[in-house]
Amino acid sequence: MSFVSSVAAAQVADSLDEAGVRGQVLSPAIRPLRAGMRALGRARTVQFAPAEEAGPDPYDDMIDFIDSVRPGEVVVIAAGGSARSACWGELFSAAAKGRGAAGVVCDGYVRDRAKVLALDFPVFALGTLPVDYRARLRVVAVQQPVTCGGVRIAPGDTVLAEDDGLVAVPRAVEAEVVALANQRAATESTVLAELLAGSGLREVWERHRVL
Repeated sequence: MSFVSSVAAAQVADSLDEAGVRGQVLSPAIRPLRAGMRALGRARTVQFAPAEEAGPDPYDDMIDFIDSVRPGEVVVIAAGGSARSACWGELFSAAAKGRGAAGVVCDGYVRDRAKVLALDFPVFALGTLPVDYRARLRVVAVQQPVTCGGVRIAPGDTVLAEDDGLVAVPRAVEAEVVALANQRAATESTVLAELLAGSGLREVWERHRVL
């Protein structure tokens, strides 16, 4: 079972609450490079940490990581909010898109904004910096649980990122949350129609218990 296409981040967040799982919404400081971007898929995680020297092959780990991305996955970059450099850009985006990635979520900075936008590839980050990560940041873990935007995300967790915000669904509760969110999306469509038709808010609330 998967989320229906109309499911929104707010509905997923509400469904996580209903399932008794809180604290799964990432920091609101992480924003899309352009309004209207949306990424939904399973997490493929990578962790960055500060570095003071480049080493002989500073990009090898990210090359291997991006080449391992599978179709439909969301790249989750944990950078701990570091403003030492960007850790993603145009060519990484092109490679990830070519691999079929659904998008990128980064709690650090990215670069090449205009060029990434031209690729029409969903990227969510704290902002942009023109600085390369060589001798500033380095990959320290791949496909391990990370903390991104204040939320623990494990490989294979479901990530939904859109204008309204970003939410991560742990695999342990995925089936329950998907069912709840899909039902909520359908019910909210009915609620919206009834409200627009003139039904009272309390009347609709008491009938559907959804707002």
